[in-house]
Amino acid sequence: MTTQDIIIQIFCLVDDQMKKVPKHSQAKLYPSELVTIGLLFALKGGYFRAFYRWLKRDYEALFAGLPDRTRLQRLLVTHRDWNERFLADPSFFLVIDSYPIELLFPIREGRSAQQVGKKSKDKGR
Repeated sequence: MTTQDIIIQIFCLVDDQMKKVPKHSQAKLYPSELVTIGLLFALKGGYFRAFYRWLKRDYEALFAGLPDRTRLQRLLVTHRDWNERFLADPSFFLVIDSYPIELLFPIREGRSAQQVGKKSKDKGR
């Protein structure tokens, strides 16, 4: 499955949910296209400037009338509530980081019955 197929699949799912939201008469993008771009940015992550370059360079044909980067960013901020309908609520288990965090200082190991972490070889200990 190519990236273009994934973008089209996301757009179809979003468009089915947002049929009742009308397009503004002066808008270049439909609301479902704007939400699709917002979801792609949430999935891809990183900086918006790099994301916009990637979107404009590779997938401008999918989003006819793609506005300028700053205008698109303002639109995404203005219509943030549309995107939040499709994103999961943040929780403890959704936070993932590649940098190891020491959950337990070795001298405190075994002091509590509710301890979460354990001692490991982090930081040379």
